[in-house]
Amino acid sequence: MSLRSNVANGGAAKSSSSSPPDDGGMVPLFQSCPDSRLTSGQGQEKQKKLLAADAGHFSMIKALHLADLITELNGFCGFMSILSSMRYCLGPATSYGNMYLALAFIPFGLFFDFMDGKVARWRKKSSLMGQELDSLADLISFGVAPASAAFALGLRTPLDSLLLAFFVLCGLTRLARFNVTVSSLPKDATGKSRYFEGTPIPTSLCMVGAMAWAVSQGRVVGGEKGVLGGVMGDEQSWWGGVHPVVGVFVGWGCAMVSRTIHIPKP
Repeated sequence: MSLRSNVANGGAAKSSSSSPPDDGGMVPLFQSCPDSRLTSGQGQEKQKKLLAADAGHFSMIKALHLADLITELNGFCGFMSILSSMRYCLGPATSYGNMYLALAFIPFGLFFDFMDGKVARWRKKSSLMGQELDSLADLISFGVAPASAAFALGLRTPLDSLLLAFFVLCGLTRLARFNVTVSSLPKDATGKSRYFEGTPIPTSLCMVGAMAWAVSQGRVVGGEKGVLGGVMGDEQSWWGGVHPVVGVFVGWGCAMVSRTIHIPKP
């Protein structure tokens, strides 16, 4: 979950991954600027008209704000990470260049996820399209990309794949819930949500760091020591056994969709 979501919801961060606030403006964020609410409202109305207008094949580009383009770079990093994981699967198991590249793209996605909120605040503009772009980009960069990297590193049995899919679907559900409930979460004096409900999906970078360590230690498929934690069950059976380390992804997914875990916002 990026910070940009609160720009469109009266918070102190970005506008991309949530629905518009009940108060319809951005006064808590830009209360020092009396005209900011009007500017934001006019910008959103202009974007609505541009998106609805039948003005050519590429008219949608005109509706994008600068912060939206930065959000697109977040999604770009996630997709490039997935491609790099696929290249690793196609090459020698002991050649880790593509794997390191796959893991490195994900923190760059977080950088762009952070910067789009900075730009949204700087330009005092919220984006209706950005609200959706942010959630989709986060799902690619911090959900699908880490799961793809884990698969490439050795969590490849049928049961492993199902459990990795569970993690991705938990991230998808968490982002959808945030979009629906962000305007109803308790706010502080500035209008910023007091906490995240469930762990934000970018926290999956902790697992990305752990995977980078596993690669450096050769604890991956084809490595000197094999996949970290080994495998339970018969790999030759129809279900192929399961790698216990995949339980980390299952636990992370459960934490994301939890209603009782409240992470204070910085």
